[in-house]
Amino acid sequence: MQAKTGGMLSVDEALEVLLVGAQPVTETEEVSTLHATGRVLAADQRSGLDVPPLDNSAMDGYAVRVEDCKGGASLRIAQRIAAGDVGRPLEPGTAARIFTGAPVPPGADAVVMQEFCTVEGETVRIEEKPEPGQWIRRVGEDIRAGSVILQAGRKLLPQDVGLAASVGLASLPVYRRLKVAVFCTGDELVMPGEPLPEGAIYNSNRYTLSGLLQLMGCEVVDLGIVPDTLEATRAAFREAAQGTDLIITSGGMSVGEEDHVKPAVEAEGRLDMWRIAMKPGKPLAFGRVGDTPFIGLPGNPVSVLITFMIFVRPFILKRQGATQLAPRSYAMRADFEWRQPDVRREFLRARINGAGGLDIYPNQSSAVLTSAVWGDGLIDVAPRQPIWQGQTVRFLPFSELLY
Repeated sequence: MQAKTGGMLSVDEALEVLLVGAQPVTETEEVSTLHATGRVLAADQRSGLDVPPLDNSAMDGYAVRVEDCKGGASLRIAQRIAAGDVGRPLEPGTAARIFTGAPVPPGADAVVMQEFCTVEGETVRIEEKPEPGQWIRRVGEDIRAGSVILQAGRKLLPQDVGLAASVGLASLPVYRRLKVAVFCTGDELVMPGEPLPEGAIYNSNRYTLSGLLQLMGCEVVDLGIVPDTLEATRAAFREAAQGTDLIITSGGMSVGEEDHVKPAVEAEGRLDMWRIAMKPGKPLAFGRVGDTPFIGLPGNPVSVLITFMIFVRPFILKRQGATQLAPRSYAMRADFEWRQPDVRREFLRARINGAGGLDIYPNQSSAVLTSAVWGDGLIDVAPRQPIWQGQTVRFLPFSELLY
């Protein structure tokens, strides 16, 4: 665990506090396998059958007995077996025309690709002697009946639901969706589509947060923009705490006269932490409003995105019942230099270049959302750690941080 920096919590310390407070939901529901992608599995799933259920052909070709296939052997084509058909036992001296996925007939011990066969009327000439078992997918080669195919706590991907369907599972038990309330603070915020007064900015954070939560499979309760007053902020928190699993805010987390989130949470509940030794994203809060957990994010758009990915994502995953919380990272080559590191842990927006290394966006300001659109992920830089050309760095792809 990293030490505190100037009275601030380290990223690891803050994440530890967050995850201690993330109690998984217990309610489950049965959903159609067709609609289970993105949900968290609530119980181990076992296969009731072998996959494949029978020995079958991996190629279009001819099912044969190896002992019949000496160099240049010609065999009578005795049957034709398509996928879904079941052939007769293969008689000695004969071959079966067979197609990919079709069951291999009893007696056959190899399949010869059609490219190595020459058909002459009702016979087939085998140009190359096969090896026993060639191009045969054996029964249970993929899955054995009774084996666990998907473990509880797994956030289901498309290939997972495909696997469940392949063993006949029409529905799956999953944890219920989380209901997350979101609001933004700031009198300077204006919604897209409205006129933009002088001194105002369009509210991008509302859209970023809603999109992030939708990708994570949450039900979003959008409370919009809350005026910069303590009374309005307290009222928004009371509304947000009604029947929700989490409250997320952006903005109002500093200590200025117009920053009301911190005192509002303290008045309506409790605040556990709010200064993190990271860049971007130092002002971040965690607490409760009544029984509902609260996470307060900074106001700058890149800070919102990064603090969500580093802190909110694992918090939500744990509450959803997921067991894999940490994103995978990759050791990659830096094709740049970072000579003035911060005393805080930094997350640099970076892109993979054509040479397989990493470039960083020239402007790493927390207000430059273009950097996140341009980039492929984040470089995790330890406090006070310069980076030199060719050095190996820790890279967190966005693909690992957004679901």
